[in-house]
This record gives sequence, structure tokens and C-alpha cells, in this order.
Amino acid sequence: MALIQNEEQAFRLAKAIVSDILLYNQDKVKTGIENDNLFEKLNAELDEGKKLFQSRVDKSIPISIFDRAVVDVLFKSSGRYDSKIW
Repeated sequence: MALIQNEEQAFRLAKAIVSDILLYNQDKVKTGIENDNLFEKLNAELDEGKKLFQSRVDKSIPISIFDRAVVDVLFKSSGRYDSKIW
């Protein structure tokens, strides 16, 4: 399988990975946002997702694309949860 070399395609992949993390960990996302410890709650899942992303994209693609997908998918879609800081 060829590695993704286009940043737009890499971002779509990252969003798909993070969307799956959200889908399969909705309770962790909710409590993580409510208790301001989202990254602690999802540490293992996000690490696994980041490794998958890196295995599918060319090394020239910045890892910040994955981080941007985390913000876009997890935070923007989770605005319905109560949070002390958001």
C-alpha cells in the first residue's frame, strides 16, 4: 500500500481515525470533557490512532495534522457536554 503524500488526504485519514475513537469511546469523551481530563482518558486510544496515522502517511506529512483532527472532531463535536473550561 502506498503512503499518503497529500496533506488534504492525510487530514481526511486523521479525521476518520479520530471519528472512530469518538464513536467507540463516547463515555470516555463525555466524562473527560466534563472532568477536564480528556487526554488522560483517551491517552491509549489517541496514541494508537496516531501510530496508525503515521503508518499510513509519508514522513513528510506533519503530525500536527493528526492533532488538528483531534481538535476538529473531539472538541467541536462534543460541545454539548458541560465543561468548566469550555
